[in-house]
Amino acid sequence: MIDEQRWREIRAGREEPFLELYREHQGGIFRFTLRMAGDEAMAEDIVQEVFLSLIRPLADQTGYDPRRGSLASYLYGVARNMVRARLRARGRLHPLAEKEDGENFTNREWREWGSDLATPHDDLIRRETIDSVRQAVLALPEHYREAIILCDLHEMSYQEVAQILECSIGTVRSRLHRGRLLLLDRLRGEMPAPQSEVERSVKEVI
Repeated sequence: MIDEQRWREIRAGREEPFLELYREHQGGIFRFTLRMAGDEAMAEDIVQEVFLSLIRPLADQTGYDPRRGSLASYLYGVARNMVRARLRARGRLHPLAEKEDGENFTNREWREWGSDLATPHDDLIRRETIDSVRQAVLALPEHYREAIILCDLHEMSYQEVAQILECSIGTVRSRLHRGRLLLLDRLRGEMPAPQSEVERSVKEVI
């Protein structure tokens, strides 16, 4: 009921619930889009389009229906459709741009990984591990990439992800399992870290 009421207030032109929703989900939708496409400019653009669609529904969007799930799931679903359309139009993936001074890492990653760094060599290995995992995620088939990003990075429930991807919970589980296996297979032998570190990276970095 809360989502439905908020939706009605936004559609009625109230600014406060719109801004609250934006503050709650802007960051997550940006990270989802960035991880899916590897393009920061595209991610920023899609975030704006997603929230504008609340005010002015797009031609290919039917609008939010509270019977089909949460408002957050709706927003991620809109973002997902936009990413897929743009990647199809582009015809190829663009890798994440490399940045200096660790700007490519989230605060969470630095907290988890930075506390036990023993030497500059360890630091270098972990940086390369993070980059390798992220590039491997970008190279996964789209349907596996979606499941891994939403379940592992955003820690969404299977039910939430099923609503976003418009599939069954069993399909989400299957895609997640298969995606993780493909990710590990791709990373084996390609990273300057022990196998245990590779597996840990897949779980913590993505």
